[in-house]
Amino acid sequence: MSYAQAKEQYVALGIDTDSAIAKLKQVPVALHCWQGDDVRGFDTDPNKPLTGGIQTTGNYPGRAATPTELMADIEMVLKLCPGTKKMNLHASYAIFEEGERADRDRLEPRHFAKWVEFCRAHGMGCDFNPTFFSHPKANGLTLSSPDEEIRRFWIDHGKACIRISSYLAQQLGSPA
Repeated sequence: MSYAQAKEQYVALGIDTDSAIAKLKQVPVALHCWQGDDVRGFDTDPNKPLTGGIQTTGNYPGRAATPTELMADIEMVLKLCPGTKKMNLHASYAIFEEGERADRDRLEPRHFAKWVEFCRAHGMGCDFNPTFFSHPKANGLTLSSPDEEIRRFWIDHGKACIRISSYLAQQLGSPA
C-alpha cells in the first residue's frame, strides 16, 4: 500500500497524517552515548570486562574509545539521520582533564562541560542517567547493599547525578 492510499484511509477515520508527521518531526529522538561504545564509558579500565548485570562486552570492533571519537561518531549520525535529536548521557561518560579522575560519587557538573559544548553546537538537549553498574562497588547490590560504605557510595553517586542533571538543564534547557 502506498502512503497516498494509507493517507486516504486515515482521513476517513478523521486523522490528518500530514499534521501527525509534522508533530513527530519536532519530537527529539535520544542518541544514547552507549550506542557508540557498547556501554563502555570513559571511567573504567578498557581492558577489563563490564560488570554488574550489563549484557554487553564493551569490546566491539571500531567502538569509540575516547570522547573525541564518540562525538565524531555522533556527528556522523546527526548528518545521516533526519529529525530532531537530543543526547542521552550516562555518568560514566564524564570527561576528565589530563591527569584528573573522579570516582562516580564525586562527579561534578564540570566533568560534563564538554558535552554541554557539544550539545549546544548541535542544538540538542541532553538527558542524563546515573551509572549503577560496571564499577568495583557494584557487586550485585548498589543502593540496596547491606554494606553501609557501598550503599553510601551509591547514594552519593545519585546525589552527584542530580546536581549534574540540574546543571545540564540550566545550560541546555529541559529536553522534551
